[in-house]
Amino acid sequence: MTKIQQELFALQDEKYQSFQGKLVPNIDAQTIIGVRVPQLRALAKQLYRQKEDYNIGDFFTNLPHAYYEENLLHSFLIEQIKDFDECMAQFEKFLPFIDNWAVCDTCHPKVFKKHSDVILQKAKAWVKDSKPYTIRYGISCFMCYFLDENFDAAHFDHVCAVTSDEYYVKMMQAWYFATALAKQWQAAVKIIEEKRLSPWVHNKTIQKACESFRVTDEHKTYLRTLKV
Repeated sequence: MTKIQQELFALQDEKYQSFQGKLVPNIDAQTIIGVRVPQLRALAKQLYRQKEDYNIGDFFTNLPHAYYEENLLHSFLIEQIKDFDECMAQFEKFLPFIDNWAVCDTCHPKVFKKHSDVILQKAKAWVKDSKPYTIRYGISCFMCYFLDENFDAAHFDHVCAVTSDEYYVKMMQAWYFATALAKQWQAAVKIIEEKRLSPWVHNKTIQKACESFRVTDEHKTYLRTLKV
């Protein structure tokens, strides 16, 4: 084992390993070590402080990784990078190797928020990619960075244009629009009224919005009348 793999196995929890396998069913259970996310985040901070001792540069380069937790750790290490250009360069090398929703949804470096103009252009490109988790990440960027002060209803067009049979892409579309209904109701409800989404995503969006405490009861009642 590599030095980093040894660190990961030292944190192994076999009961958690079994539980985690059920949460991420599309990857080989044998690749899951069983390390909890708070421990992985703490380890990432430690390793980044000692990055030369652990050859973090080689770890970033040696893709694909053998273990699920190596991918999560890779994500958390990228979050430690303060320089935007370096952070984005490392992230874009890693992005094509993401193969599950859990890793996809964890990597949102704080430095990205300071460069929303660049992230917007990247997100527009990512949602047009052929890889499902690159698409999912692009949609997540629209959700995380562009539903508040940087909101523009024109962003909806980019997510509406995504056509995929991949379950985890469709779920992210629904999550995005359900969040938009909570934060930008007047603009987002038009997408539902105009039935611009596939029937599955349309109905899943309504379901998720109706499950949200951030959507008013009045809005939930109206949304239920729009199911297809």
